[in-house]
Formats: sequence, C-alpha cells, structure tokens
Amino acid sequence: MAETPAAAPEAAAKSTIKKGSLVKVNRNAYANSLEAQASDTVAPDYIFEGPAEVLVIKGDYAQLRFRRPVPDVWLRADQLESF
Repeated sequence: MAETPAAAPEAAAKSTIKKGSLVKVNRNAYANSLEAQASDTVAPDYIFEGPAEVLVIKGDYAQLRFRRPVPDVWLRADQLESF
C-alpha cells in the first residue's frame, strides 16, 4: 500500500528528530497551529533562527531548550526541522 503524502513529512520529521538534536521551528508549519494561537500574536524570531536542543520527546511533542534565558517549550515535532 502506498503511503499518503500527508503522512510522509511527519514520519520523516519523527525519524530525524530525537533527544539531543539541534532544531529550529519551521515558520510555515507553526503559523496557523494551535500552539501559535495559544501564544503571543507575534512569535519571537529566535525560535525560527535556532538552535534549540530537544530535551524530551513524548508522542507527537518535543520539549525544546533554547540557548537563551527563556523557559523550555513544548511544540509538535512536525513543526520542527533540523538546524
């Protein structure tokens, strides 16, 4: 059976992102997400510039720590890309 096109990017993101990986947030994937709607209207630029370290992965979400004095955040793994 062929994989659906929508499932392919998510599977690729999960396989490349693991604990300890350096990542940045994909601006397009984050733009209209539930996480973006629950936060400030304008996201800080540093999340899109990276790098952030993946601390924990639970299900579809990853906990990120940025190299700045800001709190750790949880974002969906399909919103992240390798740094």
